[in-house]
Amino acid sequence: MTGFEPAEVRRRFAEEARAERPDLAALCLLVGAEADGTLDEAGLDAAQVELDLLAGQVPFRPGGPRSWAVALRELLGERYGFHGSAADYQRLESSLLHEVLRRRRGLPILLSVVWMEVARRAGAPVYGVALPGHFVVGFGPPDQQVLVDPFDGGRVLTGRDAELLVAGATGAPLDPSMLVPAEPLEVVLRILNNVRAWAAARPERSDVALWAVELSLLLPSHPARLRYERAQVLVQRGDFVEGAVELEAYAEILGAVDEGAAERVREQASAARARLN
Repeated sequence: MTGFEPAEVRRRFAEEARAERPDLAALCLLVGAEADGTLDEAGLDAAQVELDLLAGQVPFRPGGPRSWAVALRELLGERYGFHGSAADYQRLESSLLHEVLRRRRGLPILLSVVWMEVARRAGAPVYGVALPGHFVVGFGPPDQQVLVDPFDGGRVLTGRDAELLVAGATGAPLDPSMLVPAEPLEVVLRILNNVRAWAAARPERSDVALWAVELSLLLPSHPARLRYERAQVLVQRGDFVEGAVELEAYAEILGAVDEGAAERVREQASAARARLN
C-alpha cells in the first residue's frame, strides 16, 4: 500500500492550516500521512469515519458541562479504553492520530484531540486546554468550566488536580490564563513540537526531525527560530548547501535585533559550506 507523495501532503497541510476554520482532525491526520508512508486517502477517510461513529454513541445532549465530561469518559475512557501511560512517550505513534485511534493509546494532547473531535461532533461545548506540560480538555463556559484528563481515561479534574498538574510540570502556580481554549493551530504546533522533541532524543531519526520542522514552518504563525532548527537538521543530514542557505536567511532575520548573534550564525553557515570540500 502506498500513501501520498510528500509534496501533496505538504500542499494539503498548508491549505488546511490557512482555511478560515482549520479542521484539527484533518491536520493531525496529515501529520500522520507525513510520518507513515502507507497512510492513503482511504486511511484518512476511515479515521474521520471512526470519529463520527464514536460521536454517534455519545448520549443525546446529556446536560451541562459535567454531564458531557462524564458521558465522554464513560464512552472513550471506560468502554473503548482510550488512555495513556509513561511508555507512550517513547513511541512516535503516540503523536499520530490514526495510530492513536487504532491503539487507543497516546500522548495527552493526541488523546485530547480524540476527546475534542468526538465531543464536538456530538454537539458538546468542548475545547482543548494547553496546561504547561500536560494537555487536557475543557467543557463549558469559563464560569462553569469542567476539565478532564484523557491521558487518565477522562478523569474529571478538581481545581486542586489542575494545580498539581501545573506545579508538577513547571513548579509554578496555576494561572487563569492557562485555562483559555487552545486554537486548532496552537494544538497542531504543540503536537509537532512533541514530534521534534522525540526526534531530537534520537539522532538516527533526523528524517522525522526534518519533516516535523518543515510542517511547523507551513503554519501561518510559527517561531522564526524554526528556520535555524531546520538548517541544523539539514547540516546534520549532510545537506550542507541547503543548510548554509537556510542559516544565512535566518541570520538576515536575526540581524535586525541582534547583530552579534547573526554573525555567529553566518559563521556556522561558512563552516557548513566548508564541509563540502
